[in-house]
Amino acid sequence: KYFNSFFRTGESTESCGGADLSLKEREEKSQGDGDAKIKGTLRKLKSRRLNEEISSDSETESPQVSKKKDVEEERFDETAQEKKLRLAKLYLDQLREEEEKAAEDKSYEAAVIAGRLQEEVLEQKGKLQRFVARNYLVPDPVDFRLLRGHKLPVTCLVISPDDKFIFSASKDCSIIKWDVMSGQKLHTVPGGRKGTEDRHVGHTAHILCMAISSDGKYLATGDMNKLIMIWDGATCKHLQKLTGHRDAISGLSFRKGTHDLYSASKDRAIKVWNVDENAYVETLFGHQDAITGLDSLGRERCVTAGGRDGTVRVWKIAEESQLVFHGHEGSIDCIQLINEEHMITGADDGSLALWSVNKKKPLCTVKQVHGVHGDSGLEQPHWICAVAALHNTDLVASGSHDSQVRLWQCGDGYRNLQALFSIPVVGFVNSLKFSNSGNFLVAGVGQEHRLGRWWRIKEAKNGIYIIPLKKQDSGK
Repeated sequence: KYFNSFFRTGESTESCGGADLSLKEREEKSQGDGDAKIKGTLRKLKSRRLNEEISSDSETESPQVSKKKDVEEERFDETAQEKKLRLAKLYLDQLREEEEKAAEDKSYEAAVIAGRLQEEVLEQKGKLQRFVARNYLVPDPVDFRLLRGHKLPVTCLVISPDDKFIFSASKDCSIIKWDVMSGQKLHTVPGGRKGTEDRHVGHTAHILCMAISSDGKYLATGDMNKLIMIWDGATCKHLQKLTGHRDAISGLSFRKGTHDLYSASKDRAIKVWNVDENAYVETLFGHQDAITGLDSLGRERCVTAGGRDGTVRVWKIAEESQLVFHGHEGSIDCIQLINEEHMITGADDGSLALWSVNKKKPLCTVKQVHGVHGDSGLEQPHWICAVAALHNTDLVASGSHDSQVRLWQCGDGYRNLQALFSIPVVGFVNSLKFSNSGNFLVAGVGQEHRLGRWWRIKEAKNGIYIIPLKKQDSGK
């Protein structure tokens, strides 16, 4: 036992000695590790100082980049719950912005719709007046286009509802359909000689008036042979012939939105036709002299100029009644509705007049609007040959034979006329029409007056002028 214990103690002493030896080694090792750490720390300090020197020489970071880094650090540091809350707030803000934008769009749409409805109501009442005249600028004559194709003076013209085509007619009995953009002839219906009425498809006498339906389906023309002819608006194919008047046809107009046709004649009568049924409806009497002009809009009524009888009449078709107006001193040669309740007329005494259907006298009369001509002491005013109005606005135009087309602004309530500017056009301006968009004006010009041969302007060219109308940037 002693021996065994001796050996065990020996082992233990050896082990203790070994332990002492290992402790010494550990101390030496830890001392070496401490030196290494000190060296590593010094090395880090040196590298940090070097980095600071380099960064001081380089450009500083932009605030946006640093802010972005801060946000990224914050997001990196945020918890899952905070991230959910942040995303929820972003989503709610986005929804709120979308709702506000949708509300603004809805309110804008509602305002636009309300404005349109109000305009429609005013238009139906005949009280709509858009103030656009002041937005128009004086056109440059370089931009004018003259379309020639008629051999004799142009007497009348109409513009298609979409403003793409122009139809013109002349004393040479022909009808031409023009393309507005290119100025090319699309269709020509040649005139025939007198005595060939039985075999010629078309007119054989001077065409004095024409009208187109509001959908562009039908074109109507009237001549000095008492005939009204109906044509296909697209192909210019002859469809039918209306007879019944006892003298030259001097005015034609389709009721807006329908195919009801009103016709006026030098026989002092107005007739109503249903073109769809090729049927005559009724005749209205009242004028004491040859009717020189006729116009209509959407209501079941038309207005006429009575020439030498000095009257303007409003014909209420359904009530079978008429209103009579007096105002001009000379023969009233042209008439045009501005809206359902206001109209403009021109006479051979050189005067323009604005009318309301509610007053028997003109609201406004301007005399000698195109000046005078003739020898000293024998001056005569230039006749008003044509008038035009841009519907439901304050812009009107007049034409004569003084080589000028004049544009006018109607005052508030159509109680006065103010001159805007003049457009040089040589010859008798026998017809004037504004495009529906108001972007151009078309003038039918000839060497002679459409109703006779009292004068002749040799330097004039028979044709139609397309006059672009420019607006200011603020114009609508």
